[in-house]
Amino acid sequence: MNQLFVLLFVALFLFGGCKSDSITAINLPQDKDIQVYFNHHDTGNKKYTDDYRKVERTGDDLEAVVINAINQAQSSIDVAVQELQLPGIALALAEQAQKGIEIRLILDNKYSRAISDFSSLEISELPTRDRDRYQQYFQLIDVDGNGVLSEKEVNNRDALVILENADISVIDDTADGSKGSGLMHHKFMVIDGKTVITGSTNFTLSGIHGDLGNINTRGNVNHLVVINNQELAELFTKEFNYMWDDREFGLNKIFRSPQTVSWDNSKITVQFFPISSKQDWSLSANGLIGKVLDNANSSIDLALFVFSDQNLVDILQKKQQQGVNIKALIDKEFIFRYYSEALDMLGVAIANKCKYETDNNPWNNAIKTVGTANLASGDKLHHKIAVIDNKIVITGSQNWSAAANYKNDETVLILENKIVAKHFQQEFDTLYQDASLGLPEKVKSKVKQQNQKCN
Repeated sequence: MNQLFVLLFVALFLFGGCKSDSITAINLPQDKDIQVYFNHHDTGNKKYTDDYRKVERTGDDLEAVVINAINQAQSSIDVAVQELQLPGIALALAEQAQKGIEIRLILDNKYSRAISDFSSLEISELPTRDRDRYQQYFQLIDVDGNGVLSEKEVNNRDALVILENADISVIDDTADGSKGSGLMHHKFMVIDGKTVITGSTNFTLSGIHGDLGNINTRGNVNHLVVINNQELAELFTKEFNYMWDDREFGLNKIFRSPQTVSWDNSKITVQFFPISSKQDWSLSANGLIGKVLDNANSSIDLALFVFSDQNLVDILQKKQQQGVNIKALIDKEFIFRYYSEALDMLGVAIANKCKYETDNNPWNNAIKTVGTANLASGDKLHHKIAVIDNKIVITGSQNWSAAANYKNDETVLILENKIVAKHFQQEFDTLYQDASLGLPEKVKSKVKQQNQKCN
């Protein structure tokens, strides 16, 4: 009986690339050097309860992954993340700082100020979206819910105050004397110069666990990759030092070609950006992504927050014409905007004030395997991943857009590891199995009305 069970498990593992109409998540083994975690992963009976909303749910606890890495540090912790809002992570960093661990933290300038420092006037002048974010964060700090932040609440729950009280050094992308890069959009940590934690995840409540005011949310769909390799960690540390030591952000950093690290059964290519729009597109982050897509032989599966790069969708069209099976999930907030390349794949165009994008190229042989994941209202599909031929994974902080390509501090990772690829393939398949695919009637109607009005 035990032998039969082992044989069945091996068969599932080896042939997991075969798709069925109903995907049952299995607990795949982790690679010894590269571990992957997803907050919307179906973990079955294994559940966790976050410290803030007290909601029991399935999924990997990404905050716990970060805190565990922080707690294992023996000498140094470098963090470059767009936003750090979770007090649990801040308290873990503070505790390590008290032990003498060297901690350096880089944030985006928009999120580098303690929320409790904002005046009523400043809050009232914030754009609606930023004001809503402020209110969410205020509620996170206001434990007793009385509408007033006490000194105790601020010291225990305002992440940046916790860091300040622990004398942890923090800079942002205005440290170079500018108004900031497009975005300091990195999402990585380096522990002791030998372990990298990276992925799509910002260290926020909505980015990991869910919205405070909506218990049905489970957090934006995100992932983390933990990589134990000193050579790779040195490349991330070098990128960090450009920003920390040299105060170089955005286009002030020198261009560096992709670097590849290979060991055992793993191969990882990494490149850091941005690049000037005056440079050849093929040298950009999206250019690197395009090269990998162009080598696909059988399948390309995409799970993306934003997709607005015409060159990339043109490469996908070529691969589709060559017989490559393409599926794509795009966040519902962006998929049907006039600049979304999902529209090309679906064979339509949407105008902006009766003007179509210059390079629009709706596919004559449109596909129906493009759509949105079925998520709770408030949750976003925040991945930036592609799985190619069930064996190569593209990930990192880079959204597939021009802004990310030419303005932001970004990371692109190409992971070649069969075990890791199976984790990402399972994540995509799970999201795809109950996705809404094709053009909704509302969008079809909009296209028809625009064709009558604008042509």
